[in-house]
Amino acid sequence: MLKYLKLVKFSHTIFAMPFAIIGFFLAFDSYKPTVWIFLFIVLCMIFARNAAMGFNRYLDSEIDKKNPRTAKREVPAGIISGKNALIFVIVNSILFIITTWFINNLVLLLSPIAIFVVLFYSYTKRFTPLCHFVLGVGLALAPIGAYLAVSSSFSWIPLMFSFIVLLWVSGFDIIYAMQDYDFDKKENLKSIPVFIGKKWSLILSTVLHIISAILVILVGFMFNFHWIYWIGAGIFTSLLLYQHTIVKINDLSRVNLAFFTTNGIGSLIFGIITVVAILIF
Repeated sequence: MLKYLKLVKFSHTIFAMPFAIIGFFLAFDSYKPTVWIFLFIVLCMIFARNAAMGFNRYLDSEIDKKNPRTAKREVPAGIISGKNALIFVIVNSILFIITTWFINNLVLLLSPIAIFVVLFYSYTKRFTPLCHFVLGVGLALAPIGAYLAVSSSFSWIPLMFSFIVLLWVSGFDIIYAMQDYDFDKKENLKSIPVFIGKKWSLILSTVLHIISAILVILVGFMFNFHWIYWIGAGIFTSLLLYQHTIVKINDLSRVNLAFFTTNGIGSLIFGIITVVAILIF
């Protein structure tokens, strides 16, 4: 089991999970969901991410073998066979759809689309540099998906949080992809850094994160959140922009600090404080 948790980097579930929980609590007062709905949402997040990451590792195994940075991953290193990785993906995809059946008919109906989006991302770097935005869309399903699980209806407020996630994730994935600039160029793989170069990639990532930060502020004003929301918003936006001070075109040694630590901590703190602000609104 441990090797499969490493396969999907289970600890990184922290990126989108807080936003799913925000989506749940945005609908909490109006629809009074049960604890079971909350647990089903958490399970859906876990199953969907397991399927997405497992499929990425399965599909990219031959590419990962050639890349010194990724050659020791479980599938290319032979720790998990490609067949077992694919079985893992299929099982998690089925469990995701089954879990939505216990929530409501709308999310059950939309579940194949959600699975398609998160799996489709793994193909995109083969034909479009917009792959980072496809990843962003996949994670952006978290807040609106959780809201739908509770309410069975659409609303602007969870959609705003989805746009925050879309821009935030796309921005930091562009930074992360800079590590593989030379390899991707050699293998004719598509990415924003390969398409426009490292300098403009950092600029684009900065712009995306500035817009994401603006949306965080805009959400606070539009929906008149409790003042405590601004503490979380301030921390999140500060960490969002901080990562751009530690990543340089010619020095990517701190990319993991920017990608994992900064974004993980920012997401967790923002999620907790926003939920508190919603509950005391």
